Amino acid sequence: MPEQLNYYQVAPDAMAAFIGLERYLSAQHDEQGLSEKLIELVKIRVSQLNGCAYCLDMHNKDSRALAETEQRLYALSAWREAPFYSPQERAALAWCETLTQWQQAEQRPEQLQQLRTLFDDKAIVDLTLTITNINTWNRLALCFGADVGSYKVGQFDHILKSS
Repeated sequence: MPEQLNYYQVAPDAMAAFIGLERYLSAQHDEQGLSEKLIELVKIRVSQLNGCAYCLDMHNKDSRALAETEQRLYALSAWREAPFYSPQERAALAWCETLTQWQQAEQRPEQLQQLRTLFDDKAIVDLTLTITNINTWNRLALCFGADVGSYKVGQFDHILKSS
């Protein structure tokens, strides 16, 4: 769907807050076991669940730029059956599905325990913030439209790296 409303122009202070969270999260990669590849997989999976074409385009392109394999990207929607995801990735993908599809919330306590065996508490909070943030970006793009297919790898790097 083409852009219907430019939320960056309408609510610049709110968008600055979301971008601030993205800056924080992008600075955390690899420090707590949350690699850029894992974060991109999570963003793709959430975007698949939400049906956000703009974000799927963006995060698939970003994953490929990080040398993610086509095989893993193609099988992501069936990650439970595919043998090529690590225990950390599996736990993160299960967590993103639970937080995105809240009807699965009864699984949350067991999943949190699983996450705690693989990540420290800060990484779990950062992962959770990543999931909630991509859910918000998905909803903004779905509600107000976006120029699907227009994203170029690195397009927003200058925003994420500025202070």
